[in-house]
Parts: sequence; C-alpha cells; structure tokens
Amino acid sequence: MLTDISHPDRWREGLEKIAWARRFMPVLGALRSELSLEGARVGLVLVLEPKTANLALALRDAGAEVTVTCPGRETMDDVAAALVHEGVSVLARSDSDRAQDDELARRMLDGGLDVLVDDGSRVIRLAHAEDRLGGLRGAAEETTSGLRPLREMTLRVPVMAVNDARSKYLFDNVHGTGQSCVMAALDLSGLDLDGATVAVAGYGHVGQGVARYAAALGARVIVSEVDPLAALRAYHDGHEVRRLVDACPEADLVFSATGVRHTITREHLGALRPGAFVAVAGGVLDEVEPGVEGKYRLLAGGECVNCAAAEGNPIEIMDLSLSLQALAVGHLLTHDLPPGLHLLPGHLDERVARLKLDALGLELDQ
Repeated sequence: MLTDISHPDRWREGLEKIAWARRFMPVLGALRSELSLEGARVGLVLVLEPKTANLALALRDAGAEVTVTCPGRETMDDVAAALVHEGVSVLARSDSDRAQDDELARRMLDGGLDVLVDDGSRVIRLAHAEDRLGGLRGAAEETTSGLRPLREMTLRVPVMAVNDARSKYLFDNVHGTGQSCVMAALDLSGLDLDGATVAVAGYGHVGQGVARYAAALGARVIVSEVDPLAALRAYHDGHEVRRLVDACPEADLVFSATGVRHTITREHLGALRPGAFVAVAGGVLDEVEPGVEGKYRLLAGGECVNCAAAEGNPIEIMDLSLSLQALAVGHLLTHDLPPGLHLLPGHLDERVARLKLDALGLELDQ
C-alpha cells in the first residue's frame, strides 16, 4: 500500500467525500445488498476518486478482496487513504510517473486476481503482453478507446464489454463525458464559449456529447469525421462538417474525441490560430501528436481532460456505469465464459435502468 496516510485528517477528508458521493448513487446502493462475491479477488483500475471508491467499497461489502490501482495523474490521495483505512488495498499515489504506474499494475496482477475491472484496457493488455494473467477468470472494460485494441487482440480470458451496454454509452459517454470535458476545458482555459468556435474531431457518443454541451453554451461547433454516417448525423444535429485541417484556423478550442492515437496531427496543430486551446475528451495516450511546438495551448498535457484536470463525470451518471461494472464482476464469477469479448446480458443492462427509474420515481407504461 503506497498511499500516504500519515496526515491524521487525510483519510477522514477522503471518507467525507466518499459519503457525499454515495448520496447520489442510488443504483449502486440498491445493488450493494444483492451482490455475493465472498472470497473473490477483484482488481480495479479506475480513476481513483469518490465515485469509484464507492464501487470498491460495494465490492468489499459483498465479500470480495479488493485491490485498487490507478495512474498517478488520476489519483486523489485523500480518497486513496480513506480506502486503505476501510481495508481496501491501494497501489497508487498521485506523484507516480508512467513507469511506476505500470510497476504498480504488475504488483496487483502478480498478487493474483479472479476479476479485473479496467479503464482503457491498459492493464488487460499488459497482462496479456507479459503473460501475467495467472488465474484470472475474466475482466470488464468500460471505455470505447479501451475496447478498440481488445477487438484486434487474441484474448485469453473473457472480457465483458461494459462500454457497449446501453445504460453506459447512452448516458456516460454522451452526457457524462460531454459535460465534464467541456466544463474542465473551460475551467483550465478561462474561455467564454458564447460566440467562440469549437472543433470536435470524432462524432461518436463522446463527440456528440462534447458538441451538444459546447453548442448549449453558445459555441459554433464544427465537426470532423471519417465516417460518412457520423458526419451526416452531425450535419442533421445542426453542426458544420469540415475537414479538421480546415476547421483549425477558425477554432478557439479543439477537442479530440476519437480514442485514436495522433488524431490531431502536426498538420492540424500547425494550422491553429495563436492561443487556441487543444483538449482530449476520453481517449488514449498521444491522441494529440506529441512534441509539436507552436503557439497553441495543450490542456492537461494531452491527457483525458476531465480525469487528469477535474473529477471525472457527474456522480448520477457514474452511478449507472459503476453499477454495470459491479454486475459484470458478478456475472464473470458465476458463468464459465469462453475467451473473447462479451456483451453484458440485456437483463442486467435493463436492471440498472429500472433501478434508476425507481430512484427517480418514474413509472413505465404497460
């Protein structure tokens, strides 16, 4: 356990934040008493903040032995200290670099896991590349960018594609990531979007959310796409559609929302007006081509802007996604699935939606 808990109030501050988030997570709260994970060893690789801490504690309460690791740039030390105080193993600290992050992930894998819950598939891929799967029975991946490389791999364990559940991508990707990335970029840049021009590379669910929230704040939105149907959808949603290199000279803020390396290239960066801002919404390492000098300003060092420079997605949205992860863990432990990617069963996806409707006091028709 690497988290510093020497400060007497650090873990208390973390527990207060976790308790506050729990108030807005009724779905995970409802599932907490249903899960039965006695003796299972579960590893979590998620942004380490109050919302995900509630997933770790819910799995612990269900009987699992939980270990959490997280890249340093996405770790809140007071929340990590609170988890340690509550009996959860934490292999993370905010000052770790990328090499140390990978070493901590190796320590978690070598300790032995039954199920791995990943974000960006970094540790799933590491386990395959370095033959550290051990007795792993399965994994769950919750992001679009994380699933993309897994679809190209020969997987040796079953992986639940949690991102492809409707209760995830229709809400987390569009509303959660869209809102939080736009707001994080505005906090960092000080921009007023009313009358500004925002270019969005990629019009998947994340790109749709970014464009929607930018437009709602008064921005003119230009979308760039390689998929003709996605481009047509952006047009019908009221946005301009252009090549990114043509949009950059007019943009005050450029978002990459593809989850593909070098989406924003040297050519794009060279076309930016002086003082323009560049941000990554969701995504992968080096989504903005590194090492390119210019008068543009790269937010959060090119990392996922809402996680590296803010506290991630809204609590009410993450309640859905983290509940799906909890159900995926239970499903992997109770079903003997073959290696490869698997959709979360529809009844579990619907279970999350129904629990949320119940919490909101909304009724379905017959």
